[in-house]
Amino acid sequence: MLTGTVNAHNELVIGLPVQDGAGQAHHMEAILDTGFTGSLTLPSSLVARLDLRWRSRGDAILPNGNVEEFDVYAATVIWDGVPRAILVQAIDNAPLLGMALLARHDLRCRVIAGGTVEIEPVP
Repeated sequence: MLTGTVNAHNELVIGLPVQDGAGQAHHMEAILDTGFTGSLTLPSSLVARLDLRWRSRGDAILPNGNVEEFDVYAATVIWDGVPRAILVQAIDNAPLLGMALLARHDLRCRVIAGGTVEIEPVP
């Protein structure tokens, strides 16, 4: 099970290990974004520090309607206790956790500052 907390802005903050290019895990915190259908976004500076492998370019429609291009990188996260290969979008904002990682999982949260967030596989 993955766990997190609700911050003062009612955002669900989830911690997860992301492996760098050498396979070393680094703890990251990301905000759960139910409007994001991908897996994970990370700032470009963090992608560079993790030495993630570049895969392609992509684009996304932002909430304000603008289209933004970004680089896509291969990464591995520890999800449900096992390594999982994902694609990371390099976008210079707070890290976002998307719905692709939540597929086939239950999400429970208590939306109050300091509330608990739990993500576990659907039985």
